[in-house]
Amino acid sequence: MTDLLSDMLRSISLSGGIFLDARFTAPWCVMSKITAGECRPFLSNPVQIIGYHFVIEGSLIVSTDEGPPIEAHAGDVVLVPRNDAHTLASGTGIEPVSGAALIQPSPSGSLASIIHGGGGAGTHVVCGFLGSDDAYSPLLDTLPTVMTLNVERGTARDWIDASMRFAAAELLAGRLASSGLVARLSELLLAEAIRAYAGALPDAETGWLKGLRDPQVGRALALIHRDIGAPWTADGLAAAVAMSRSAFVERFSALVGRPPIRYLTALRLQTARRQLRSGGVSLGRLAPAVGYASEEAFSRAFKREFGVSPSHWREQAAVEWQAETADGSPRRLQ
Repeated sequence: MTDLLSDMLRSISLSGGIFLDARFTAPWCVMSKITAGECRPFLSNPVQIIGYHFVIEGSLIVSTDEGPPIEAHAGDVVLVPRNDAHTLASGTGIEPVSGAALIQPSPSGSLASIIHGGGGAGTHVVCGFLGSDDAYSPLLDTLPTVMTLNVERGTARDWIDASMRFAAAELLAGRLASSGLVARLSELLLAEAIRAYAGALPDAETGWLKGLRDPQVGRALALIHRDIGAPWTADGLAAAVAMSRSAFVERFSALVGRPPIRYLTALRLQTARRQLRSGGVSLGRLAPAVGYASEEAFSRAFKREFGVSPSHWREQAAVEWQAETADGSPRRLQ
């Protein structure tokens, strides 16, 4: 699963950065949601954002509108795969304040900071993100609202822990904010959390990650994501993973939740929708890139899936982008 998951993460074209050093003293509670503006020193137009908080010292409780609160302690990383709004706190029942309002830019242009709280027990957190300019991935959509990873127990614990602490020290000195080390570290944190989550899924669970764990279905998913424009067929994918067509389609459908060609079609059209959002590609070039022989065939499939033509979608996306740049908050267009 390790190589396949790495392939999937590379297909999302993620970039990473660390933007905030936060030091809290109990009691405290802050609302958190990474904005597009906080990512723009590293990404010009982040469509999907994955936030994370590395607890260096102390502990905290993270809460969202879904599920019970989750405790995190020193050595834990809290990941928010779809950048849902959440609160970080020293305990329960504390009135939250806006974390964004507490951020203090560095006079030297290095790492921004927060110093906040009531003077009690301390918690030190470094906050970062992974973002994508234009990619669609079912991987992110299958993950829970909040995930935690203890770097001291992970398979890459020594590298992650040493790198994160080194990065935190360098960032405070105004270095490394968007370096290759930080990007690789951010991606590795996500991969480790996904592996731990996938490994704990019940056997009866279905979904994309269950498919990725299966040797044949996982290989087919990797082939599809490496080249969504290729003329894949159920027969061709089955042959590539050394299965009969009927057995392959049955297993793929049972694990992933839809037949392979329906999955491929949805992936192509979602990818096209993200590309159209940027406005920098013509329909004539986009159609073959996502596996359609003609612009007309692509337009028909797009309208059948989303109810509007590609050109109309691009116009809507331009309006949304103007609104987004006005307030600095990313929107996930539907």
